[in-house]
Amino acid sequence: MLAKRIIPCLDVKDGMTVKGVNFVNLKEAGDPVGLGKTYSEQGADELVYLDITASHEGRKTFTQMVERVAAEIAIPFTVGGGINEVADVERMLEAGADKVSVNSAALRNPSLIDETARRFGSQVCVVAIDARQEASGDWQCYVNGGRIPVGRNLFDWAREASDRGAGEILFTSMNHDGVKTGYANEALARLSDTLPIPVIASGGAGTMEHFADAFTVGKADAALAASVFHFGEIAIPALKRYLSERRIPVRL
Repeated sequence: MLAKRIIPCLDVKDGMTVKGVNFVNLKEAGDPVGLGKTYSEQGADELVYLDITASHEGRKTFTQMVERVAAEIAIPFTVGGGINEVADVERMLEAGADKVSVNSAALRNPSLIDETARRFGSQVCVVAIDARQEASGDWQCYVNGGRIPVGRNLFDWAREASDRGAGEILFTSMNHDGVKTGYANEALARLSDTLPIPVIASGGAGTMEHFADAFTVGKADAALAASVFHFGEIAIPALKRYLSERRIPVRL
């Protein structure tokens, strides 16, 4: 069985790492390059950097940060936020990123997935999906940082993204984001059972047990988290030992 991956996520705003709850109430969490280097040294398998305010000026700042990350960090990293066309993908790869994450732009223009996969390979294209479970029980996809529902079902869109050439699906449950009560394991398991590509769990990590559940109950290939790492609540070496003791394959 392939090793399960632990992925710290760094949301970047104006050159600083920030973290909120349910996509709002942002707090600063430190320098993104320094934090990333620490996580790399602690045994993180990959990193994700998201430019959460990808204005034109923000993109310039973010691109410079990506170049700094590439120079300092030895593990693969994904970048996302404001990637609207193939030229944006190319710019991030040239700056040193290993993969790009597309979200709102892919929902608005699904052919962006096809173009990215065709030009750079599926392994470069991570499709991020922010979805909320509505009162009806249905999972609805949102764009613009979780602000606008788009009338697409999570599972239908994930399947289409996979068919178009996505290499991975990064699923964030907006209901669970930042509240630390565990991942959306039922939805994760359904995605993992029905898709031929890896699924990354995001939204809800609060304890080491939550990571274990994402891998066992949710059948995720990787688990992404932010605040539990940024604010020192869970240390990556201890988390990996915990998972290994529970016979969950991780790179120690």
